[in-house]
Amino acid sequence: MGDVQSRFVGLPERRAVLKNFSRAVTTFDRSDFIHEQARNRMLDRTRFFTLEPCRILDMGSATGKGTVALAALYPKAQIVSVDLIEVMASATQSRCRSLRHTTVLVGDAEQLPLSDNSVDLIFANMILPWCDPQLFFKESARVLSDGGLMLFSTVGPDTLKEIRQAWAEVDKDVHVQGFIDMHDLGDLVVKAGLIEPVMDVDRFKISYNSKEQLFQDLRQSGGTNSAFGRKLQLTGYNRWKKFCNQLEISNSEEQLSISSELIFGLAWGGGSASKIPKTDFSIPIEEITRELPRR
Repeated sequence: MGDVQSRFVGLPERRAVLKNFSRAVTTFDRSDFIHEQARNRMLDRTRFFTLEPCRILDMGSATGKGTVALAALYPKAQIVSVDLIEVMASATQSRCRSLRHTTVLVGDAEQLPLSDNSVDLIFANMILPWCDPQLFFKESARVLSDGGLMLFSTVGPDTLKEIRQAWAEVDKDVHVQGFIDMHDLGDLVVKAGLIEPVMDVDRFKISYNSKEQLFQDLRQSGGTNSAFGRKLQLTGYNRWKKFCNQLEISNSEEQLSISSELIFGLAWGGGSASKIPKTDFSIPIEEITRELPRR
């Protein structure tokens, strides 16, 4: 692996993300606990604002649950649902067939198929872990109208830390992708041209009756390892058994408890993206992947 490639170890690889979520389309709704928790909390926060959006963007709509909820909250608004995964967009289309003012598009959050200043509310639930955050916020700032509101959620570095720590006792390969810290995300929001960001975090643990239930949830929700630099060969029986033993040893409780760090953010549109100074800004890759093994 070259020096340039090695810098991206631990970040999501687009092809793997597409493959994982395409496979999960028929099972996603059964295992979307984290997505549902984040979505419900984001929807609850809309009551703190007096909003009359004409157009809403549901970015990373998955199977369309968020689109349905947004249509109920804002029945007069046009809702544009965008997802990069074609089969997910089809699922949204099926779920929202009866909604009058909904358009479903296959599109990329890093290069949205929308005009500048064209949406009044962006609702981006749990899409950030699978994107380049700099491009994600830059595009959000471009399409969000002056005074429009963006709500987003993602997961932070403590998410799945028990799995990361158990694998660290087995080998030095990458088994869990890197997640970006809340403070770094806040910096990117501002640099993209969005204004008055507010960030907060909620840490909790999810209990599973068995490790098999945990792995099933990850597969069914598309959350299996998609990190660049991951080992592409099948994991051998002995290494897998050692990992499972380490995972159980690290949990002293009867059930298997896995950490989740939910990050919530909001920001406002500050006008035309063309007015934003063309200055480069980036988070060092080492900051994002600081807990990941190095090759």
